[in-house]
Amino acid sequence: MKQVTIMAQVDPEKCKGCKTCEKVCPVYAIHVENRIATSDPMKCMGCANCADRCPFYAITMVERSEVKTVGIDVSKFDPQQIKDLCLKAHFNPEQVLCYCVGVRAEEVAAAILDGCKTPDEISLATGIRTGCTIECIQPILRLLTAAGIELHPDPKGWQWYGLTPTAWDLPEDVKNKYNSRGFYFDEDRVLLDEIAKGGK
Repeated sequence: MKQVTIMAQVDPEKCKGCKTCEKVCPVYAIHVENRIATSDPMKCMGCANCADRCPFYAITMVERSEVKTVGIDVSKFDPQQIKDLCLKAHFNPEQVLCYCVGVRAEEVAAAILDGCKTPDEISLATGIRTGCTIECIQPILRLLTAAGIELHPDPKGWQWYGLTPTAWDLPEDVKNKYNSRGFYFDEDRVLLDEIAKGGK
């Protein structure tokens, strides 16, 4: 569970409507209309991306009057379905995917089982990708793909990135080329899968 204690507040006198804030918000909590940004406090996860990157210093992070709790109750979902989805994406269910917030693979899997189909929906449900907002897009995309959810680029042209190849995606010619140079791709895959199967 993530406790969100702050939220974005826009100063309309300073805002120039440049839309930088829109492009960096992981949950689409901030939008520009009539050249003024407004932030939805119900969606804002307090990551401060918008405030940190606003070129006009028009956004500040302010304390919430009430703490917002974000998280998903994994116990409400079939543990075998969660495990199967995590293993299909080559994750252990207890594996931490987001170190900033502490979100585990099982939580992302539960969010997908609960109907989340995009990274921003998963972030709103679990809190993942609302710390540094950078590192954990790949595990989200891997789990969505493992769930059979067809991913499409964000129509605005930002937020979603292509999947980074993993040990399971390398073509045979690449593996053969580098195996003689001290890389052990097939052995790594076996080891990583064994780690994923351990625990839950």
